[in-house]
Amino acid sequence: QVQLVESGGGSVQAGGSLKLSCTASRIIFSTYAMGWYRQVPGRQRELVAIMSSGGITQYADSVKGRFTIFRDNAKNMVSLQMNSLKPEDTAVYYCVVRRGLDYWGQGTQVTVSS
Repeated sequence: QVQLVESGGGSVQAGGSLKLSCTASRIIFSTYAMGWYRQVPGRQRELVAIMSSGGITQYADSVKGRFTIFRDNAKNMVSLQMNSLKPEDTAVYYCVVRRGLDYWGQGTQVTVSS
């Protein structure tokens, strides 16, 4: 069974930065797409950023130029560097690995205060 462990959430003031990390186990990491979604109460989970196994990235328009996704296949890790954070970035952030099926992490809270 795929296991994902997330870390790095927390609280920050607007304009600040946070880095989220997600480590996967029990998969051949390099063959999976990996990324991040986020969700606020009452709304659907939305894509933040995702990177294919070939290194192609996709970002939500709302985070382009502020967030950067990285993956380290040697460490089975995907990270999300979030800069210039805004209050509207407040959400629970979920790591996902994808190859046909989606596997999700437990989520980590990010809170940005104005």
